[in-house]
Amino acid sequence: MELRALIAPLMLVACSAETPSTAQTSADQTAADQAPTLSLPADKSELVEIGWRDLMPPGEEELIAEIYQQQMLLLFETGGVAEGSAQDIAMQFGTFNTVPELDGRRIRLPGYTVPFEFGKNAEVSEFLLVPYFGACLHAPPPPPNQTVYVTTDNAIRLGDLAQAVWVEGMMRTKSAYNELGDAAYTIEIDKIETYVY
Repeated sequence: MELRALIAPLMLVACSAETPSTAQTSADQTAADQAPTLSLPADKSELVEIGWRDLMPPGEEELIAEIYQQQMLLLFETGGVAEGSAQDIAMQFGTFNTVPELDGRRIRLPGYTVPFEFGKNAEVSEFLLVPYFGACLHAPPPPPNQTVYVTTDNAIRLGDLAQAVWVEGMMRTKSAYNELGDAAYTIEIDKIETYVY
């Protein structure tokens, strides 16, 4: 399976969750009715391979697109943001809406690592997992429900940050907040390995 198929480049930017209009809610419901549902085994301990789109509840992509349009309109109406000004920061937009059925599941998810800091020998016990390279460091963070906070009891060594990895572990619909990017999901990892193309 190609990485591009597993990691949908969701580089859309959206602002914090706002209540959609009644018309949008109706459109979201229609999209939700048509959206494929994630098929999960009855046994929560069974490992399930998921992709980034599986982290978004039905109708979320349409909501993000609408919020993104509102943000662009606001920037256009106010004349934009001056380069180097206090407002010239890589803001994280999006929602913390999650898929509750993923809570407590053992999952396998590909992505890119964003460490908070490197310890001795580049060992870390926490980092962000994101759907595209450079997020949070060289590009704005993805929406919170497209950002996963990863923890491990045993520090691991991260190699090349441009190398995609597979992460396996217990997923929680538990938010985490930090300066690099907020996350709507947390994974307590059992295993991390290089993604092989």
